[in-house]
Amino acid sequence: MQPELLTNANRHEREYEERDRLEGLKDLCYQHECPTLTRDMNTQTFVLGVIWYVVFLFSTVCHEGAHALAAKVGGDLTAFHGGQATLNPIPHMRREPFGTIVVPILSYIFAGWMIGWASAPYDPIWAQRYPRRAAWMALAGPAANFTLMIAAGIAIHVGMAMGAFHAPESASFTRITQAAATGGPAELLATVLSILFVLNLLLGTFNLLPFPPLDGHNGITVLFPERIAERFMTGTFAGLGFAGLLIAWVVYDKVFPIIFRLALNLLYPGAHYG
Repeated sequence: MQPELLTNANRHEREYEERDRLEGLKDLCYQHECPTLTRDMNTQTFVLGVIWYVVFLFSTVCHEGAHALAAKVGGDLTAFHGGQATLNPIPHMRREPFGTIVVPILSYIFAGWMIGWASAPYDPIWAQRYPRRAAWMALAGPAANFTLMIAAGIAIHVGMAMGAFHAPESASFTRITQAAATGGPAELLATVLSILFVLNLLLGTFNLLPFPPLDGHNGITVLFPERIAERFMTGTFAGLGFAGLLIAWVVYDKVFPIIFRLALNLLYPGAHYG
């Protein structure tokens, strides 16, 4: 999945001109070896990577902490005793170092954005005995992501009301909102809020897909009668594992542009991104 650039149809021409100017500047730099500009670009890439990682880690820990807390409330103390019912990232990183450290860094280096995973353990016998509670436990993770996304959206609109932000002429993963003035804390905050908004949109919606091992596979059973929910959770599809994850990613790659466009137009009513 590539970070998609969605343009506000009413204001896109100036953005294209600015992008062409910047691309020309980059080409000039590469042809004539401009060390200062190259160094600045490398510094910006590193700083952006740090922002991505901090937001990713915070969002992922909130997701897994919500799972663990919901399981504890529902009577399963497995994740609580494992140390996952916390916003402290260390227990989550110890449990899934590959998903919380290696994959996020590699995805940023090769794709320009960050993805990864963590996990909170639960008792499968408890889940089979109480499928309704297990369903709410599964939905608690995406709910945490949507809460963070909504909080980012509210913060963006507060910034707009204060004159610090405005809707961008074109939107991407790192530019959901734009600072009114370049440089300074407002621009940094705009980047943080942009990544917080889009990453939690991605984590929340992706995890709701009804394919194992994603949260949606158990979460969807909240709509079923308890007997059918038990059969669904122990059925054939429950053993898909990594294959289920691949299927979900192929499906999500097709639908995320639609989700992204819808979220932008809900954030900025009347802007007509597309």
